Amino acid sequence: MKEQVYEKGKPAFGVLFMLSVAHSLNDMMQSVIMASYPLIKEELGLTFAQIGLITLAYQIAASVFQPIVGLVFDHFPLSRSLQLGMSFTLVGLVLLGWVSSLDGVLVSVFLVGIGSSVFHPEASRITSLASGGKRGLAQSIFQVGGNFGTAVGPLLIALLVVPCGRNHLSFFGLVAVVGIIVMIPACRWLKDYLKESKIKLKSESRVTRPLSLGVTVWSIGILLLLIFSKYIYMASLSSYYTFYLIEKFGVSVQSSQLCLCVFLVALAIGTLLGGPLGDRFGRKYVIWFSILGTAPFSLLMPYVGFGWTVVLSFCIGLVLSSAFPAILVYAQELLPYRLGLISGLFFGLAFGVAGMSSAILGEMADVRGIETVYRAVAYMPLIGMVTWFLPDLKKNE
Repeated sequence: MKEQVYEKGKPAFGVLFMLSVAHSLNDMMQSVIMASYPLIKEELGLTFAQIGLITLAYQIAASVFQPIVGLVFDHFPLSRSLQLGMSFTLVGLVLLGWVSSLDGVLVSVFLVGIGSSVFHPEASRITSLASGGKRGLAQSIFQVGGNFGTAVGPLLIALLVVPCGRNHLSFFGLVAVVGIIVMIPACRWLKDYLKESKIKLKSESRVTRPLSLGVTVWSIGILLLLIFSKYIYMASLSSYYTFYLIEKFGVSVQSSQLCLCVFLVALAIGTLLGGPLGDRFGRKYVIWFSILGTAPFSLLMPYVGFGWTVVLSFCIGLVLSSAFPAILVYAQELLPYRLGLISGLFFGLAFGVAGMSSAILGEMADVRGIETVYRAVAYMPLIGMVTWFLPDLKKNE
């Protein structure tokens, strides 16, 4: 009987590919929420304060609940948890297209957020279980799907919903149905894995921590600080990069969107590389390079011309995005019997920091200007120096 959570051998690439596709579909639907704000605000006559309340409801469901959901499924594994989460998203999106009040919108986005809270920790858990020991590679395959979906969602809103009206948001429920179908093989795989390995609380407790409890808590605290620094800077680019280019260089909206696409491509490449490099050279060194290595580019970018700004933004996206797979897998190695809790904690913090940072940086841009924002956040990658204090876990521990 197999008792180890991480099995050595060949990764289940079929399962990993399906999880990546499902991640793409899930994050595409999650990105629909904020992309649809202009439509919702106009049709329901909402204020900006009410839009902020919608964001708060979504963030609570999508961020705060993730570690809770992960911990619950650590104790009570459920083979169809992924489909359960996608069902919440399905109901929420269908409602979002038809509700006619703020209360209805709040309920809708809360349900979509719950879907995300179930999907991310559970899918990340299955990704680790299906990795065959190549956990970094597996997480990169999984996460690059999310990057693609996040980029495509707003584009679909612009092409399919804006010309036709808000009720067409409900058609994204079909995407949720496709996601439920796509996840059938992964759910079957997990059911067989749970049956064969008997991974329940008692069997998971046989997998010991590589470090003492005190050092483990200290290390997780450092990793959370690194996530904090990464997503504050990332929020400045994902939310305000186009505005920065338009205001500073006078480029067209179309040109700014193309530059944003360059940055998003860099994110996808960096995410795909970060995990395998961590498998090869060790997580700590990839984390060190990814966070602190971004600093030269971020510090230089506010002071160069348009062409170099695009080049530096590509370098920033490429280097900085490689951090998350390495950070997540490092944290999972610290607590190998709490995969759901760790995944939910780090995904939830990433979402929460990104959301709060976007709001704070937006307020700062209104008061002091968008260029001031980029000069200020340029120093965030320097927090990567705290990586020095992380223990050096070897790749196959």
